Amino acid sequence: MDEHTWLEGPVGNTRRIGKQFFFDYAQAHGLEVVRSGCRGLIPDFRDLAIDSAGVKTPIKDFYERTSEYELDAWSEWRGVFKPFGTALAVLFSRRLQQLNVPLSALDTSRGITSEVVQLRHPESGKILQTAWIRELVGSKNVLYAGGYAVCAVPGHPSPCVKVVFPLPNGSAIVIMKPVVHPDGSLSVLSHGRSFGDPGFYFVVHGKDGSAWARYVRSLQEGIRVYVGDSGVVRADHDLRIWDMEFLRLHYRLQKKIGLHAEENTRDLSLMGQTAQS
Repeated sequence: MDEHTWLEGPVGNTRRIGKQFFFDYAQAHGLEVVRSGCRGLIPDFRDLAIDSAGVKTPIKDFYERTSEYELDAWSEWRGVFKPFGTALAVLFSRRLQQLNVPLSALDTSRGITSEVVQLRHPESGKILQTAWIRELVGSKNVLYAGGYAVCAVPGHPSPCVKVVFPLPNGSAIVIMKPVVHPDGSLSVLSHGRSFGDPGFYFVVHGKDGSAWARYVRSLQEGIRVYVGDSGVVRADHDLRIWDMEFLRLHYRLQKKIGLHAEENTRDLSLMGQTAQS
């Protein structure tokens, strides 16, 4: 993998991933876990090298300050694909506690937890990746445990968002290119044509230190993040296989209640100071 460093990432064991994975990974690799302060999936939006001025401010704020947000989600499986989702959950996801995609609205009815932690190199102080761990409150099943970073790939001219989902003896890696829309919304798309492009990659690691990677062109993912009528950030998450949509997720992403109160108090204080002056 030396010539494909953009495919490097955390590798899971054969037993369990779960919400503890990234904490154990940090300890095993001598990394510091950052759980305080503001923590974003993309700490500096400028790293994407896109026209960030064209992206609405609440969207940039979500990516740079993800730890300050809570989320709700709704899922919709398409027709014949739902039995495959059920089989995946029973045979794989629940045992490993990874990729427990909601099968019905009831799965998310009691809410979703959202924990954002950063893994930092102790000497350089560099943030190597940000782990976003989401758990279904009702079932205690881990929805996603993934590591986020910005990377460059040979098949795309500008930086992409890289998400690594640890799996047994390997990982699923999604490379998504950012696209800014005229209405100020942002899409990240895993659309490509061949190895080295944005898209889905499955990586398997052997006991001898070797690694095998495959580009899965038939799998595509798109997430459009936009600001709704009420000013709340929302996202539509579309997953396709052979150009057929099999799952759609919708997210509502909003500032935590305590933070709303703090912001309102600060705004009122500033207004008072202006009036006195």
